[in-house]
Amino acid sequence: MVQGRGSADLVLVNMAAVLCLMVLAGHVHAATYTVGGSGGWTLNVDSWPKGKRFKAGDTLFTYDPTIHNVVAVNRGGYSSCITPAGARVYKSGKDQIKLSKGQNFFICNVAGAL
Repeated sequence: MVQGRGSADLVLVNMAAVLCLMVLAGHVHAATYTVGGSGGWTLNVDSWPKGKRFKAGDTLFTYDPTIHNVVAVNRGGYSSCITPAGARVYKSGKDQIKLSKGQNFFICNVAGAL
C-alpha cells in the first residue's frame, strides 16, 4: 500500500502530540513539600524525608525567616555546615526551591540558628 504526503504529516503531528504529553506529564507529577511538615523547618527534621520520593522538579521549603534562611550548598558545604562562596541564599520564608536532578543539599547559615 502506497501512502501519500498526508500520511507523513499525520505521523509528524501524532509524534509532536506524544512529545508534548510527555513533557506535560513531567510537570503534572511534580510535588510541593513543606520541609518538616506542618511544623516547618526546625530542629530534628531528620526523619521528615523518610518515606518520601523526591524527584527533579519537586518544590521545597517554607520556613520562619526571622530565625532561618535556606542556603543551597554542595555536599562539602552540607557536611561542614559552611556556606561555600557563591552559594544561593534564600531569605523570604516562602521560597519555592525547585529540586534539580541528583542530590540537593541545604543548610541554614543564620548565626545562632540550630
